[in-house]
Amino acid sequence: MTTSRAADGRLDARPATAPAGPPLEPGVSALDLGPGAEVLLAVPPGEVAALLVCFHGAGGSGADALRAVGDAAAARGVVVLAPTSAAATWDLIAGGLGRDVAVLDAALGAVFARLPITRVALGGFSDGGSYALSLGVANGDLVEAVTAFSPGFLAAPGRYGRSRFWIAHGTDDRVLPVQRCGRRVAADLTADGYPVEYREFAGGHVMTPDLVDDALTWWLDPS
Repeated sequence: MTTSRAADGRLDARPATAPAGPPLEPGVSALDLGPGAEVLLAVPPGEVAALLVCFHGAGGSGADALRAVGDAAAARGVVVLAPTSAAATWDLIAGGLGRDVAVLDAALGAVFARLPITRVALGGFSDGGSYALSLGVANGDLVEAVTAFSPGFLAAPGRYGRSRFWIAHGTDDRVLPVQRCGRRVAADLTADGYPVEYREFAGGHVMTPDLVDDALTWWLDPS
């Protein structure tokens, strides 16, 4: 995998009008992307066109992310990619962009080669939410929407395209306090002219099924 553009947070993979490879079978599998790359792929039955990349929180795994969103996504016919960070958290936070972006780019390329994806969103919880926001701003020419649950910050290395953003944060969050995290990030994106849906809820540092449902509905059925 090359990291030349990955170091800038950029994703080069793009959906194909007519995927060259045989369609992927429904179910959950681990993509074979080489040593050290861990990415789970969940393909629902039936026709698919939308893909959600879900980033876990610090100390978590792709399996954790898939458990959080998998059922709700499958019910809507959404394919889920759930990578695991190479370090305890994502490269943006742990040493600088590069390795995790390159793995994600390779995973996207593998999926685009075999499924007719037309819509792509990024999502994540906590550090994963920060990562989704940052890569979403840096890749708005690919990513149409970003759903961030209890994020801490946004640190995009560049700005391309115009993703739209959904952010939820608990008013009792003691890990990443809402005032300096969710509210600030939402305000900064809004000030920069991005479409932002910001929601606060009575609760702590959590990603609940009802929030996942709300986020998917917002992405897939914008009103």
